[in-house]
Amino acid sequence: MHDIADWKFHNGNEEIGQQTARAWLEKLTVDENVILHVCQIIKDISFKGAGVETKMKSIEGMIVQDADRLDAMGAIGISRTFAYGGLKGRELYNPDVKPVKHETFEQYKNSKGPTINHFHEKLFLLKDLMNTATAKKLAEHRHIVMQEFVNEFLLEWEGLQ
Repeated sequence: MHDIADWKFHNGNEEIGQQTARAWLEKLTVDENVILHVCQIIKDISFKGAGVETKMKSIEGMIVQDADRLDAMGAIGISRTFAYGGLKGRELYNPDVKPVKHETFEQYKNSKGPTINHFHEKLFLLKDLMNTATAKKLAEHRHIVMQEFVNEFLLEWEGLQ
């Protein structure tokens, strides 16, 4: 449910996910405490910038956050990154535009940098943000896959491969 309505596809509305989930769960007459718990996880789950802490308050939240972050990594994560960059009309790479360590969610949300920058601004940071032992183990390999991809991309960009 954490991606039931993502702010990236709703004009930056950070509350749309919680609102949509609440409405759906209320229609199903789910207990209010469960609704509050789910909405809190949805509120806290997303990466909000390198300088913004996004700690989960429950084990359920930690597991969902790990799963979300693992989806953003590895071969599937690479594919998703370029699909989103294409949707938003972003450059693949621009050596003159350096990656930014976003100190606030607002900075991160408004970023328009090249797609390759996203690896440095978010994806390479995820390995060290995992909550559970299983996710940490899975993240190691996916992190390496992304590093190898970006290294190869840059070699090809420079005409060295």
